[in-house]
Amino acid sequence: MPNNVTESINKTRQTDTRSNAPSLASAGSAPSVPDRASQPAGQLGPDQAQASQDAAWHALSVSESLDTLSASPEGLSTAEAGRRLELFGPNALAQGEAKPKWKLLLKQFTSPLIAVLIVCGVITIFLGHYVDAGAIFLVLVLNAIIGYVQESKADKAVEALTSLASPTTRVLREGSAATIDAADLVPGDIVLLESGDRVPADLRLIDAIHLKINESMLTGESEDARKGTDAVEASAALGDRRNIAFSGTMVTSGRGQGVVVATGSDTELGEINDLVHASKGLTPLQRILKRTETGIAIAVILVAVFVFIGGAIIDGDPAQAFLSAVSLVVVSMPEALPIVLTVAMALGVSRMAQYNAIVRSLPAVETLGSITVIGSDKTGTLTQNRMSVEQLAIGGSVMHLDELEPGSKRNPAAQALLKAGALTNEAQRSRNGQGQITYSGDAVDMAMARAADEAGAVSEAELDSAIESQTPYEPELLHSMTIRRNPDGSLTQYVKGAPDAVMAMCVGMQNASGQSVPLDAAALHEAYDEMGGQGLRVIGVASRTIPASDDLSAHKKAHDMTFLGLEGMLDPPREGVREAIADCARAGIRVIMITGDHPVTAAAIGRRLGLESTGSALTGSEMLGMSDEVLAARLRETSIAARVSPQDKLRIVETLQDQGEVVAVTGDGVNDAPALKAASVGIAMGESGTDVAREAADVVLTDDNFVTITQAVRQGRVTFKAIRGSAYFLLSTAAAMIAVGVNVIADMPLLFLPLQMLWINFVTNGVQDIALGFEPGDGDELTVPPRSSDEGLLSRVLWSRVAVCGLWMATCVLILFHVIVSSGMDLLQARTLALTLLVLFNFFVAMSARSETKLIVQLNPLDNKFLLLASLLALGIHAGAMYWPALAGVLGFAPLTLSQWGLCLVVGLTVLIFSEGDKLIRQLLARHGHSPRSALRHTRRSIAAMLRSSR
Repeated sequence: MPNNVTESINKTRQTDTRSNAPSLASAGSAPSVPDRASQPAGQLGPDQAQASQDAAWHALSVSESLDTLSASPEGLSTAEAGRRLELFGPNALAQGEAKPKWKLLLKQFTSPLIAVLIVCGVITIFLGHYVDAGAIFLVLVLNAIIGYVQESKADKAVEALTSLASPTTRVLREGSAATIDAADLVPGDIVLLESGDRVPADLRLIDAIHLKINESMLTGESEDARKGTDAVEASAALGDRRNIAFSGTMVTSGRGQGVVVATGSDTELGEINDLVHASKGLTPLQRILKRTETGIAIAVILVAVFVFIGGAIIDGDPAQAFLSAVSLVVVSMPEALPIVLTVAMALGVSRMAQYNAIVRSLPAVETLGSITVIGSDKTGTLTQNRMSVEQLAIGGSVMHLDELEPGSKRNPAAQALLKAGALTNEAQRSRNGQGQITYSGDAVDMAMARAADEAGAVSEAELDSAIESQTPYEPELLHSMTIRRNPDGSLTQYVKGAPDAVMAMCVGMQNASGQSVPLDAAALHEAYDEMGGQGLRVIGVASRTIPASDDLSAHKKAHDMTFLGLEGMLDPPREGVREAIADCARAGIRVIMITGDHPVTAAAIGRRLGLESTGSALTGSEMLGMSDEVLAARLRETSIAARVSPQDKLRIVETLQDQGEVVAVTGDGVNDAPALKAASVGIAMGESGTDVAREAADVVLTDDNFVTITQAVRQGRVTFKAIRGSAYFLLSTAAAMIAVGVNVIADMPLLFLPLQMLWINFVTNGVQDIALGFEPGDGDELTVPPRSSDEGLLSRVLWSRVAVCGLWMATCVLILFHVIVSSGMDLLQARTLALTLLVLFNFFVAMSARSETKLIVQLNPLDNKFLLLASLLALGIHAGAMYWPALAGVLGFAPLTLSQWGLCLVVGLTVLIFSEGDKLIRQLLARHGHSPRSALRHTRRSIAAMLRSSR
């Protein structure tokens, strides 16, 4: 970074940290421009138009800005304004092209899994199995409706951005004020601003009188920005451009004039609008499902083709082979997977709502459980969005405010300091319905008034004392002043403001005992630096007594004051946030604070929150010269990004995602909308957030609290576990259908009739797969790291269980069927026995699928009553079908004896040896600090050592 930029940043840091003055300390009214005042604006050529779009307006003086735009303080002529309107276009935000509804609808049927199910559904109709076809198409329709509703929502974020545009505005045209449509504004127009106006375009201010603008939607800073006209460094961050009024922001006090420098899409708001239009990529779960669906579809089709060809050749009956192949596809295809996902995520939405997190996009439920980085705003999310006096410095000694006892008179010096800060103060006090005092006004004034009230330093009589003279805070003065009349008739003058400015008025100071002593500037500066180094906003306070007989006009300018001390204030952390950040660390999630605050302030708050960094805070100006690779490395070593623009925040999100991170971002302002939309999960604030932020986000926190995010992350992980358990169950069932394929090429009777295979689909996958979506979780979700981005819908552990359990179930069914048929038992009885064994196998697999790591005996069966009832009901329906002659005749069933039921039950239980045995071994290894891989390596080494020693 060039030295002059570094010096500028350091200079800004000192100013912002040590006083309540803005970086632009000399802001005031515009410098006079007599040489242009009477000159009309000239024509703006194409070359000048391009130059005006590329200019760094905040770094230009007033006269340079007007010259660049060929503009005059008297405004443009009507003709020139019309010509420029044709050149630049209307002052309106670009609107994206809406997707045709029919395209959105067709998109819902492009998944390979859905395509195969459509084909199966059509063939099933031709086969006359209308109930099964209806079930398949019901799943398809529900899936399409859900997807269509999600994607066909109008882009509310863009609509909300458009609503920030002012419909009309006041301008100077040919020296006269006129009200015009804001859409007709052009670069070079002179706009008139006053309190309550919404800024209609980006303006370079040429006049500012007590002008304050709320820019929180762009900068994230809750305090109104004080505006002036002096040029600032070209490298100044968005929040430090004190001479620019940005489109969409609100004037809160004062008045001013500005020359339009950017309109429409060229404004800061327009750039945000363009970024919000950017499309959002697939969520981790959507990417996983795309791969899984394709793999399943290919595998099932290959097996079906194998069954058809094998059956046609061996049995010589192509029609029967085709029917068997189609039935196998329907049974093996996990067509319930889309509905399972929807049910599990809908349950996640319901659970998150209980924790004040409103989910606007279903996939965001699972994505929350996958996040590896949270980029969080500071104000209102990590902190309380309420300035609070934290420390006092009296006579050079620093003390914490909580060391004072409420109402205590043991520290008269502290009482005097707090009282003075409350008596030169514009905060408004009122009482709510519960009788509690509430405050309104400037954040600094409210903090000082609240501190005095809580310490009992000021009485009602003192607050009601007559104000004889008052000077509000002005940037050029760097202080405010109030003279009050005391009950005895004497007058007291109170001053507060930038410590250096207040010290310059003083001849003495009070020491820690409250006695007046000579001013010790060195001791005060040492305390001042100590507090400023902690990121505190530091205010100096002084007072003096004026004889009642004195002429007040001689005391308009404060002098001969006694310096009472310093008050250091900070926006305190929210309760529970530090613990929540620690929970995130245990869960393998990094938290990065992204704020518009000054780096020193941000770093101090970061330390309080437990955000440890090996490097200093990353700044927006520092990012300007960084490549993406350098930025990625920088983000790995810091947890704080300060003084960042919306583009910077978006770049941080995209850089992290390019590194394979799953990123959640919080925000409440318009400036946050691009990052909210680009992030894997955008999280907006419900209480303090703007409509733009809420509409761009996937999740809205109704309580604006970071702690809520950790609960949402836990529920997201619970949701994915439930989805994973359902998928494991479905795929294990499908794997068991290996038995049908093997049976086709074996010289044996047909294992299951087509209708019986459809019955298997009904009693094994009918409700249990959905019921698994109701699993409440294992309780350890925030103690394990996020799953790898390379991991599919099932982990390697679960895939191995699917293979082993599926192979075991298929083998047992085939062996049982072969033994029974070979013994001469009736084929009807043999098929019923084999099918019943398969039903029981799936019952136990469903129970095991509840948790990937916990044993069945470690789980309370009543935690998921729906699964228990659904599984028992499926068994009951299957048993009923065997003993109801009419249905048994249709399905080809025969009733089983008690001993046959016992045989099926015992063999069915054996599947748990593999699933539960794997869990038990992994638990034992984990207790001894070993992973299965390391244990395998250790075993191999031991065997090798034994072989070597035997030689």
